[in-house]
Amino acid sequence: MKLKLILFLLISGLTLKIAAQVITSNRVFPKSNHELVITFYADQGNKGLMGFTGDVYAHTGVITSSSTSPTDWKFVKTSWGTNTPETKLTRIGTDKYTLTISPNVIGYYNIPSSETVLKLAFVFRSADNSRTGRNADGSDIFLDLFGDGLLVRIVKPAQSQFIVGLNDLIEIEAHASENCDFRLYIDQNEVSSTTSGQINYTHSASVAGLHWIRIIADNGIEIAKDSISYFARGNIPVADLPLNTVPGVNYIDNQTVTVVLHDPPALKEFVFLIGDFNGWSLSDAYLMNRTPLGDYYWINVTNLTPGTEYAYQFYIDGELKIADPYTHKILDPWNDRYISSSTYPGLKPYPAGKTTGIVSILQTNQQEYNWEVTSFIPPAPKDLVIYELLIRDFVTSSDIKDAMGKLDYLKALGINAIELMPINEFEGNISWGYNPSYYFATDKAYGTRNDLKKFIDECHKRGIAVIIDMVLNHSFGLSPLVQMYFNSQAGSWGQPLPENPWYTQVCPHEPWCWGYDFDHESPYTKEFIDRVNKYWLEEFKVDGFRFDFTKGFTNFQTGNQGSNYDAPRIAILKRMADKIWETNDKAYVILEHFCENREEKELAEYGMLIWGNMNYNYNEATMGWVATSNLTNASHFARGWNVPHLISYMESHDEERLMYKNIQFGNSSGSYNIRELTTGLRRLEQAAIFFFTIPGPKMIWQFGELGYDFSINRCPDGTISGSCRTDPKPVRWDYKDDWRRKRVYDIYSMVIKLKKEHAVFSTSDYSANLSGTVKWIKLNHESNKVLVLGNFGVGDAGVIPNFQQTGTWHEFFTRQTLNVTDINIGITLKPGEYRLYSTIPFPDHGIPLSTPKIPASNIRSFSVYPNPAAETLVISFDLSERQTVNINLYNIQGQKVSGILNQELSAGYYEIQWNRNSANGKRLPAGIYLIEMVTGKNKSSGKIFLY
Repeated sequence: MKLKLILFLLISGLTLKIAAQVITSNRVFPKSNHELVITFYADQGNKGLMGFTGDVYAHTGVITSSSTSPTDWKFVKTSWGTNTPETKLTRIGTDKYTLTISPNVIGYYNIPSSETVLKLAFVFRSADNSRTGRNADGSDIFLDLFGDGLLVRIVKPAQSQFIVGLNDLIEIEAHASENCDFRLYIDQNEVSSTTSGQINYTHSASVAGLHWIRIIADNGIEIAKDSISYFARGNIPVADLPLNTVPGVNYIDNQTVTVVLHDPPALKEFVFLIGDFNGWSLSDAYLMNRTPLGDYYWINVTNLTPGTEYAYQFYIDGELKIADPYTHKILDPWNDRYISSSTYPGLKPYPAGKTTGIVSILQTNQQEYNWEVTSFIPPAPKDLVIYELLIRDFVTSSDIKDAMGKLDYLKALGINAIELMPINEFEGNISWGYNPSYYFATDKAYGTRNDLKKFIDECHKRGIAVIIDMVLNHSFGLSPLVQMYFNSQAGSWGQPLPENPWYTQVCPHEPWCWGYDFDHESPYTKEFIDRVNKYWLEEFKVDGFRFDFTKGFTNFQTGNQGSNYDAPRIAILKRMADKIWETNDKAYVILEHFCENREEKELAEYGMLIWGNMNYNYNEATMGWVATSNLTNASHFARGWNVPHLISYMESHDEERLMYKNIQFGNSSGSYNIRELTTGLRRLEQAAIFFFTIPGPKMIWQFGELGYDFSINRCPDGTISGSCRTDPKPVRWDYKDDWRRKRVYDIYSMVIKLKKEHAVFSTSDYSANLSGTVKWIKLNHESNKVLVLGNFGVGDAGVIPNFQQTGTWHEFFTRQTLNVTDINIGITLKPGEYRLYSTIPFPDHGIPLSTPKIPASNIRSFSVYPNPAAETLVISFDLSERQTVNINLYNIQGQKVSGILNQELSAGYYEIQWNRNSANGKRLPAGIYLIEMVTGKNKSSGKIFLY
């Protein structure tokens, strides 16, 4: 028997100490026209501010008659993180603070007379937001407000539902708003009465089961009532775990499930299963069986309606409510209301008022997805061209079913694998996904489970493999595995307890730490990880994983933030990979590792694929800063590896965008300026030639093939800040309409097809000079020989490339031939110029390079994008001679509403940004407008739509 249980039995019969409230009010019946003093107890709830000595502020608002849910805040005093005198708390003792709501609730929150205030809402925080005070389950703190008339309230116990042991004593305090006939009942039995406005009573919980504490007040005109419930727990049933059951929901038949909770330390005393099937109430029928060793709790749930979704939670020791760590779907009281019905049709409502925190879902007789592709053979690792994709920033709806509509675009580009950034449930709806909490549930912000399956099926139909980004280095605080054994008082955000079987107490690789670190040496972590990986391979038919921050898959600090050779980490990763390959021997195991080359080489040669970050080097090359543009390490040979398992990339989700830096920091010489859009985009073409032609797998970041030029640190308001790194970014499918960007796409597509279809680009016989101004790659194969040349400088440059042989060489892009009689022939290249020669001509694949439409006038091009537009428009045009240019905007009535440009300009290419301002400087309303460009000789016009 556990020590905790022994202590519980020793104190049985004493007055039960029920957890105190996180906040109290100076008034028993607070109203909206009252001045209120709120007292915050930092040692209650989640205890996130317990022991804190700095300034504490309230993030506060109200729940009103217009709130769409019980947690829909209105009239919030300040934005998150804003510190004001009105929201600063006063410390009146250790872990005890007050906040004065003055002159009254209505005045403090500036609430109009049309609104009725139902509750005050709070989250308390440190001035720098590093620590927060909330309810014990992490939820917001609420204080009920009352109306007029006869009012009653049970003040103690503060909980509406709680659990006690047999013969525990319960202190009850109840109030009425006036003297009246005031009575207290335990179940149907009257136990106390008074004609005053207060009852105090001590009750002994002597009978097992569910009981109600009720009060009734009667002043002869009105009757008012209040009630709470408690459950007096009897003996805990002990039974062996049924055969062939695992943690989570085990579906027995269409009406029956066995639900299992794993507690490896066996330190929990008792667990109730609560949910829709029992009205979220406590009863002996749903007190879960404990196994003889105490490490599992389980229960059979019967008489379920086939096909019906049931929400449920584990209620542990009367203190903690958690969702099932193995659930396939959750309901979120804070974020689900922001998910549209088009994204997730028929989403089950959260059981508001019945429980708090995340809840899990079970459903018998689920409709199975009918896979069209049942046997998919993924591309060989050496042939991979991966497209990394964040659904949120790929389509404006953030719906995976809309991303599905772009698959033909990606197939035409030539990629053969898509790497989805994390799609299992993460905290919030708008995230990169590296803050995971539930590993078996798809994030509903992207759509349904079957939407994801359909997406994967459609990819496979097009020959595209699907790789998912999996985060198994850490979890965030809403993970039930974190919450089961957690010390909320430790550190800024708390930390797992020593007893937690899945997580380390302290992250071993500071400062590279996020959330709470998995204990990778624990057998329970290994068991959990293996089950996660097997689930996604079998249930969703994914073709492999990209594992985030695998440098962290260790319990040791091995120098330089864990980058030095670490034999235990290697063993952990090999063991995990072996288990994956037991399920699917062709599954990709991709590591974001960034460790000592000796370790990466060993893992690569074991069969894993390793991320190779070449962003800095390629960007230096595209910007024309050749001294720091060495591309050598894009080759696995350069790293001394014997297998082509290096996935090099020029851009990823985590790196600055090449074109953004080209425009901001590109080099120039004379009239050659990389900061000019057309020139900067041509530099991307050149980089692509020296990227895809190096043998081995490659990866592209979304829209890189169109020259995406919004910074990774762009904020929603257009400013640049590192704090906005993971914020949503503009979705720019309109880039395809700009011929210069479409030309980059065309070049990507051409070279990817060459790479995939011609063996010379997979040869092991190649050499390269990738460190100078003029770079070259030589590829040799029995089928062909290739020479790639490029001038990465900003001026003309000559080179003697030393052709591999004499004879006729064929240039791929120009379709011209070069008769080489001397392999030491010299060649001069313009800045940014590139060539791809081969001894056997390659077919052109029928891809015409995009070119501008040049009218027979002195306006050689005129375009406007994006169109439609919400904010800034870019107006581009090319002049063949010096002239005066007027660009004006007219509404549909023909009235001029903005003069965008009136200026004499020299011949050349121009781009003008217009920020939707009218002639008087005000923002133009949404609608259709006519834009007109007039020169001395010509006129061009078109329609634009502002929304």
